[in-house]
Amino acid sequence: MKKSVQNFIRFISASPSAFHAVQSLCDMLDAKGFARLDEHKPFAVVPGGKYYVTRNRSSVIAFAIPEGGLSHFQIAASHSDSPTFKLKPFSEEVVCSKYLRLNVERYGGMIMSTWFDRPLSIAGRAVVREGGRLVTRLVDLGRDAVLIPNMPIHFNREVNDGYKYNAQVDLLPLFGGADAKGALAAQVAEACGAQAQDIVGYDLFLYNRMPGSVWGAQNEFFSCPRIDDLECAYASAEAFLAAVPQGHVNVLAVFDNEEVGSGTKQGADSSFLADVLSRACAALGMDESAQRAAFSASFMVSADNAHAVHPNHPEKYDADNRTFMNGGVVIKHNANQKYTTDAVSCAIFSQICSAAGVPVQQFSNRSDVLGGSTLGNIANAHLSMNTVDIGLAQLAMHSAYETAGCEDLDHMIRALTAFYNAQIETCADGEYLLG
Repeated sequence: MKKSVQNFIRFISASPSAFHAVQSLCDMLDAKGFARLDEHKPFAVVPGGKYYVTRNRSSVIAFAIPEGGLSHFQIAASHSDSPTFKLKPFSEEVVCSKYLRLNVERYGGMIMSTWFDRPLSIAGRAVVREGGRLVTRLVDLGRDAVLIPNMPIHFNREVNDGYKYNAQVDLLPLFGGADAKGALAAQVAEACGAQAQDIVGYDLFLYNRMPGSVWGAQNEFFSCPRIDDLECAYASAEAFLAAVPQGHVNVLAVFDNEEVGSGTKQGADSSFLADVLSRACAALGMDESAQRAAFSASFMVSADNAHAVHPNHPEKYDADNRTFMNGGVVIKHNANQKYTTDAVSCAIFSQICSAAGVPVQQFSNRSDVLGGSTLGNIANAHLSMNTVDIGLAQLAMHSAYETAGCEDLDHMIRALTAFYNAQIETCADGEYLLG
């Protein structure tokens, strides 16, 4: 197994929810000497400093300031969340006086059929009363705790003929026998080291417990949960920590809630990125005019995975702009701006990848197929700069168990390291110099 893939699968195992994913990223930053800043306190930053800020404990922005001042920012943005099921506030339900099931609702657009008949657990965060304070604690039951059972084909003859799943009927997980009522609160309390009566709120989600697997004739593929978009988040963090900023500020931004539109206080459609960068500039003594000049000269990579050609349905993909696993970093295009890429951002990023020896693929949907969207344009509406949308080609996006290419993780880490180390100079509107 490639070391990078092995490390990523380990990262996935430690990141069953967006809260855990951000904590895993914070642990990586802590290990490299980054200092944590609090949004509710003044920023004290200095040239040569390395810092990070979290919001809601499910989004994080890290930045490294060069010694000699800054000209602009070079940002890689991704997201921490994945489609899943969220527990409702009152979630325990006794059925037929014999079973205890959990009441959940969909979070994001998952492939629902992939959640059946596999080991699931529960993770997220709890708000705990601790003396006179309310504190947030991570929760992970860390065991095979629930399962969503399929109906037998004998009672659902249409299951292989386009059956339409009802999320309120078909997708509720079995948790125990009727005598287990009340067990959820007790187990959540135990998982976060609190008493059940002291838990005053929670955000809890189901997650797939199946471990990651490397497979294929030559071990060329790997599968695990939450590849979209933790693969890009992890690769961005590895590249960010490996790069050495010179003349510009490198920024790692990982937002929550992309899968539900980003319209939250911690999403890409919030003020988070603009707040952090403008406050850092102000702390360095830059006035508003200088800040706006730095932002306009900046460059963002919006990193969110892409669709590999499906071996059983190649007809679904554009004949000339299709991508494959292990083929390199994907640059994503869309005329209606579902992706931010344009000629300028594509040219700049392609040149950076070429100089680093990283293969690049170009993706565009068939003109009669409506594609997805991502966080790049959403973030650009708050902080405008040249932006390219990229990703890695994968299969079964939004499945409970996704698949990607083993070579591509290294491709992304090398590409983003080169991006962070590149000198992207704006000479004039539409004129750029790469160094």
